[in-house]
Amino acid sequence: MTVTLVATLLLSVLIGLSLGLLGGGGSILTVPILTYVAGMNPKEAIAASLFVVGVTSAVSAVTHARKGRVKWRTGLIFGAAGMAGAFGGGLVGGHIPGTILMIAFALMMVATSMAMIRGRKDVSAAAHNNDLPVGKVIVEGLIVGLVTGLVGAGGGFLVVPALALLGGLSMPVAVGTSLVVIAMKSFAGLGGYLTSVSLDWALVGGVTAAAVAGSFLGARLAGRIPEAALRKGFGIFVLLMGVFVLVQELPSPANAAVGITAAVLAAAAVICWFLVPACPLRKALTAATPAAAPNP
Repeated sequence: MTVTLVATLLLSVLIGLSLGLLGGGGSILTVPILTYVAGMNPKEAIAASLFVVGVTSAVSAVTHARKGRVKWRTGLIFGAAGMAGAFGGGLVGGHIPGTILMIAFALMMVATSMAMIRGRKDVSAAAHNNDLPVGKVIVEGLIVGLVTGLVGAGGGFLVVPALALLGGLSMPVAVGTSLVVIAMKSFAGLGGYLTSVSLDWALVGGVTAAAVAGSFLGARLAGRIPEAALRKGFGIFVLLMGVFVLVQELPSPANAAVGITAAVLAAAAVICWFLVPACPLRKALTAATPAAAPNP
């Protein structure tokens, strides 16, 4: 067993941990791991990620469902609409240059991370766990599904915000429900990609097994972390990965400019957070966080 394979399998555990804990982020990890560590070309990595994330999400969804954190009606309708969009996106994505797909993937991660960090604008409206209107679910499912199939993202980093920010579901239920959606859409997107891409199934199977193992740990941790912290932590994680992929894929000197800008902003944020009492960043991050209910 080579060092590269061992590193790939160890890192793959993080894929399942992310899915089980956050209901997303699997593809955000899988695509870079398979591209930059395992050495797959971008199209193969995107197609393989759909299988890995689909299987891992399905396994993790069962654990969440047993704890009552899945809205099946919303998830199945969203997933069915997403499958149609994902299959079409997979067909188109197989004919688009890999670099363009990776850059589009990164830009969507950055945009979504901003929405997750900012949170819902109407913070006075309490989150609910009711099923969402069918029409709204279908439209959102088609759009997210198209993106899923096109850039190889399982969609959790889009589905979770759609369910939590737009649909108003509580974060734990949004996480559990998103896993059902991700599994359905991932397999549909994979079907589209397999019309033009072939995979090393031995490697893909090993990565999938490692990811499934990580998903059990993630599912156990989910629900034990405060909702606001989970959502914002997820957003920061997605932002960092989006910047990383942009630095890797953009041509010089654009990649250097993105990297330097990100480093400067990160340093400024850290200085503001720890050294400035009235830091606007701290106010912005806490503004959308409802006050915690007192313990009985």
